[in-house]
Amino acid sequence: MKKFIVGGLALLVSLSAVADEGMWLLPLLKKLNIKDMQAKGLELTAEDIYKVNGSSLKDAIVIFGGGCTGEVVSPDGLLFTNHHCGFGSIQALSSVEHDYLKNGFWAMSRKEELPAPGLQVRFIRHIEDVTKQALKGVNDQMSEQERGEQVQKNVAKLKESLAKKKAYKGKSVQVESFFGGNQYFAFAIEVYKDVRLVGTPPYAVGKFGGETDNWMWPRHTGDFSVFRIYAAPDGVSPAEYAPENVPYQAPVHLTVSTQGYKEGDFAMIMGFPGSTSRYMTSWEIDQMLEVENPNRIYIRGERQAILKERMAADDAIRIKYASKYASSSNYWKNSIGMSRGVKKLGVKGQKEQIESDFTAWVWGDMNKKRIEKYGNALPLIEEAVKSATPIESDMQILSETLFRAAEIVVAPMRYRNALRRGNGEQAVEALRAFYKDYDEPTDRLVSCRMFEVLREMIPAERRPKSLEVIDTAFGGDVKAFTEDLFNNSAFANEEKFLAAVSAEGGLEAVKNDVAYKIMEDAMGLYQELYKSAAPVQENFHKGHRLFVRGLQEMHPEKSYYPDANFTLRLTYGTILPYSPADGVLYKHYTTIDGVVAKEDPTNPVDFTVDEKLKQLHAAQDWGRYADEDGTLHTCFLSTNDITGGNSGSPILNGKGELIGLAFDGNWEAMSGDIAFEPNVQRTINVDVRYVLWCIDKLGGAGYLLDEMTIK
Repeated sequence: MKKFIVGGLALLVSLSAVADEGMWLLPLLKKLNIKDMQAKGLELTAEDIYKVNGSSLKDAIVIFGGGCTGEVVSPDGLLFTNHHCGFGSIQALSSVEHDYLKNGFWAMSRKEELPAPGLQVRFIRHIEDVTKQALKGVNDQMSEQERGEQVQKNVAKLKESLAKKKAYKGKSVQVESFFGGNQYFAFAIEVYKDVRLVGTPPYAVGKFGGETDNWMWPRHTGDFSVFRIYAAPDGVSPAEYAPENVPYQAPVHLTVSTQGYKEGDFAMIMGFPGSTSRYMTSWEIDQMLEVENPNRIYIRGERQAILKERMAADDAIRIKYASKYASSSNYWKNSIGMSRGVKKLGVKGQKEQIESDFTAWVWGDMNKKRIEKYGNALPLIEEAVKSATPIESDMQILSETLFRAAEIVVAPMRYRNALRRGNGEQAVEALRAFYKDYDEPTDRLVSCRMFEVLREMIPAERRPKSLEVIDTAFGGDVKAFTEDLFNNSAFANEEKFLAAVSAEGGLEAVKNDVAYKIMEDAMGLYQELYKSAAPVQENFHKGHRLFVRGLQEMHPEKSYYPDANFTLRLTYGTILPYSPADGVLYKHYTTIDGVVAKEDPTNPVDFTVDEKLKQLHAAQDWGRYADEDGTLHTCFLSTNDITGGNSGSPILNGKGELIGLAFDGNWEAMSGDIAFEPNVQRTINVDVRYVLWCIDKLGGAGYLLDEMTIK
């Protein structure tokens, strides 16, 4: 990986590192970025992108669900996002009789659009810097706990006062920290809870390439789905689902471009990147490489192997577990690629150089104030990471085996949480929803393996006490214990659960259930571990905050962007190919020819080609969606800086027009969340012309294009 030396510091988080690096806050674009963006091809002003008082491009961008991005593409609230972002809702609406995952779905009128229960989108209506208010009364003499308590009080008061201001009235108020708690911004968020499925391509298009192609290039995936936002009868106000609701009347929607792109063209992405660790230290990298990623890779791999076999054998199980499997395998493969990239690109060495330069700056001229302020920053981080690693490893193993995988433990946890939020009736309904996507024989196999894995990875003295029975009563036979657990627990299936809670005193009686006791014991152990790590974490957060502030003070002339935290950001770059290895050059786009060429009967899950697509390909029927070279482009590359949460984000040309949807990063730069690599780091985007072609030619829903603004 190329190092960028700035005054002796390999500063991977400064603007001068490389223009394409950076996840920039919209209110700061005018000050930090707009001149550079315009020099590279942007034809808009900063106010066109983000206007403090009034509508702008940012009003067409939404948080989709709990962890993705979407964009409004018509005046009537039509919304594009990725297929994998809509996957959970598509799965929830599917059945063996109506298998929308496999066959796709297109509403041929608005009356046919399907309500997606629980799905919501969130608009960011206003953003402002509230650092001064959030840090009022905070000083360097405070302990980290005292500092945190003061900030918490300040933020609570701040949210109350902001809620009364015009920009925030009637909206959710969110205050987030940046740069390790050195800066704070407030966000006014408008939430729409009536979102309906309009269309989705079949699995063979939306998930083409599957697990094999995930994080890979060349890519040929039609990773998109279409939804619509509904509002109250006034067309503007958010409302819960109701038949009388109408399509949301969007003040701003994106223009869709069919003009394509060329190598070197300007491109920008707006969205909600979830999490990066660009300020990560070498000790944290050791923890990730030696403990965190290996734990995740092993445990999830064991679970996924069972799920994959069960799903391949039964369509009903495939539909029930499709979303769970996809969610698990995505981060599993990410962890594999992350470890590979960090090692191959020498990221730890870069971080060690940063730490060395930082230490030299702190102590170099024996500046007493600087030493007092920053001298302990790195030692605090080092000690905290080393002390916390074994504790956090046990916490991770408990979470991955029991709270994420063994559904016989997940079910009572859902029941307990629902009881705490509401009444018994609501708790029962929560479990009904849980069992909709549950299969007892599958869970018997998965849970048994997870109990075995937990015993392999955590010594007996540190395991949940309730699992000691495996040795004391079952002679260490995990399979026998698991069978007994499922045979006797009311949480083993919906029928047993409903019978148990329907009996007299059942709502409370199920708390004595054997699975409930295991859950309580495991959760209790997890909380004990969390509390024991709390003092160590306080030291880490203090060290991290001081380290980040010190880096900024070290080079005050530089422009910095904060780590991603699922807040609205903009990244800009260009359309570019890349070379993954000596003698290899990847083009910056793929075509539908590659879809047909990848068909593989030996891997039907990942590489089945849709029959109608093959017919249209044979006829070379591209309609108005072909590139000027005569081919239908499917995906393309850009140098934008994105991460998880950006899935579904619009990629825009210099005029602010939609040219595609971001959906993935590339395998060679999987360390990008820790250190941006300009030579090989690329964003993979589905071409919007392929999206339109799929809607029109493949899906037969071309009427939807009539409500879009297409150039």
